[in-house]
Amino acid sequence: MDGSFWRPVAERLADAATVLTWDCRGHGASDKPAGPYTVELFADDLAAVFAEIGWEQAVVGGASMGGCVTLAFAGRHGDKVTGLGLFDTTAWYGPDAPRQWAERAEKGITEGLGALVGFQQTRWFGDAFRAANPGLVQESVDVFLKNDVRAYAESCRMLGAADLRALLPGIKVPTRIVVGEEDYATPPAMAEAIHAAIAGSTLNVVKGGRHLTPLEVPDVIAAELRQLIEAAR
Repeated sequence: MDGSFWRPVAERLADAATVLTWDCRGHGASDKPAGPYTVELFADDLAAVFAEIGWEQAVVGGASMGGCVTLAFAGRHGDKVTGLGLFDTTAWYGPDAPRQWAERAEKGITEGLGALVGFQQTRWFGDAFRAANPGLVQESVDVFLKNDVRAYAESCRMLGAADLRALLPGIKVPTRIVVGEEDYATPPAMAEAIHAAIAGSTLNVVKGGRHLTPLEVPDVIAAELRQLIEAAR
């Protein structure tokens, strides 16, 4: 995805905060340098964005891959964080993750990203949501297909290698966690593990939600971020 992913949520927060969305390295309009990529590298990229625009602190939220980057950012640049929104994400994909993510990367390289579209759509959105929102689903597919396949593969390998569990007990800022009830990319058990490890965090399991809750239920995600914004003030 790219920064447009957050538009529905950002629109709902326009009265509450200045909202920055950005394209990670290898994504959207950002450069597509050679790898390897790491979530720590992406977190440092975000710190550089903060420095460029003159932000000292912010509530930081991310979904899926962005949630891993958000966790890495909190671990490496905790002084810049006043609150964390962790959506449809995990601190660790498990012992088989390096192999599984490498297989997805290889499929993209050898068969093209189009070969992954069917798999991705059913992971991203629930059946009823796809039927009711074909335009939004197609917009997401279009963004996915614009990816540079080599950068996509590097991002897959990055997630396979990511293990942020050791950072979780050190997170002391208000943290709100959301996961879709039907999310099988980062299942509720992964969200529960984060919740258990971050003292004082909250967990919201969205009934019927799948993997991309900021698009499926932007009102819910905006409300969670609004709570963090108010707490920071």
